[in-house]
Amino acid sequence: MVDDAVQTSPRSSVGVRVRRGVARALLVVGGVVTLVGVLLVVASWRDDRAIEAHLGNATAEVVSVAFNRTVIRFGTPDGKVQSPSQGVLYPEGLEVGQLVRIEYDTTNPELARIWGRGASLSLLPVSTFLLVVWAVLLPSIWFVRRGLRRL
Repeated sequence: MVDDAVQTSPRSSVGVRVRRGVARALLVVGGVVTLVGVLLVVASWRDDRAIEAHLGNATAEVVSVAFNRTVIRFGTPDGKVQSPSQGVLYPEGLEVGQLVRIEYDTTNPELARIWGRGASLSLLPVSTFLLVVWAVLLPSIWFVRRGLRRL
């Protein structure tokens, strides 16, 4: 007979499993959000490379400015008027009616960016967002794994 044996109730082992599951779920959420952020930056660099490979320049008029996109309209050398359906890349600070210089992919005029702006502009907002996400997740994971044991 062992007098010093630690007895665990089924209830406490379920609690440990639940805490571990919640901690893992939080890690997965953080990983997925981080992956999406990294893919966003990579996509920005890819778009910039596509524009630079077939570089065209134009002056565009800002047609509308909304939270999710800024629509522009510009003419190409072949006389067609283009208005990228997804809006222009890196539109910060634009106003309706403003004329701006743009660079676009001559093989795909749907891909256009404001002249002089590039993918490096995506680094600060994405990295700041990921820093905030992990600043919230890491203490939450610690609290779930460690803090609840003491309650």
